[in-house]
Amino acid sequence: MRSSHRTDDPVERTTGWVRFSDLPPGVPRDIALVLVADAVVGVSFGAISVAGGLPLWVPVAMSLLVYAGSAQFSAVAVLTAGGGPAAAAATGLLLNSRTAAFSLAVADSLGRSWPARLVGAHLITDETAAFVLAQPDLRSRRAAFWLSGVGLFAVWNVSVLGGALAGSALGDTARFGLDAAFPAVLLALVLPAVRDDGNARRAGAVGAVVALAATPVLPAGAPVLLALIGLLAVRRRKPVTPPSPGSPS
Repeated sequence: MRSSHRTDDPVERTTGWVRFSDLPPGVPRDIALVLVADAVVGVSFGAISVAGGLPLWVPVAMSLLVYAGSAQFSAVAVLTAGGGPAAAAATGLLLNSRTAAFSLAVADSLGRSWPARLVGAHLITDETAAFVLAQPDLRSRRAAFWLSGVGLFAVWNVSVLGGALAGSALGDTARFGLDAAFPAVLLALVLPAVRDDGNARRAGAVGAVVALAATPVLPAGAPVLLALIGLLAVRRRKPVTPPSPGSPS
């Protein structure tokens, strides 16, 4: 049955499959670059996990079921340092709690059906959120979310498996500077929003100061969560009230 509500806006009627043609020029290239970075970091994660003594199935299962790069790295660090599964899970949950804010920001890009929302919720990451927020309209936001989300999920899991199979053969992966790859990519993705939106600049500046101040005294991941304090710097736009009848314009 069709809904009785109709709209003549073709963007609001966007449903079904998304296509690369729905993306603005340059965005497919940006997605491809992030996929490359994702693959490199995924190989690193798989190799670090197995080289640290974990069985191969642990990083593979974690990537399929948890699918959160920073949380996975932190959980593996806890496990390889001798911590228990409960401590590793708590660390991952703490770091991944930031996606609750992301989900509110990208909710309109997931679709309206429950299957789409359930699958989409699993694909929400820093990268997919950044791609969505950089798009100008609903059609391109949906395309950016699903094309980047499915691509990142597939590439991440394949690369983690490859890295885990390679094991310790790669040696010290830290020497490649992989920890700087994703921050650099994300910075490039959010620059348009920061440049064009004063609220984004204020929130980002306050959040950065808070995170830098907290880094020396708090465990990894906590400063990022505290950076959400920057949202308090967002100024609400005053609603424009139409003039009452008979009042001077």
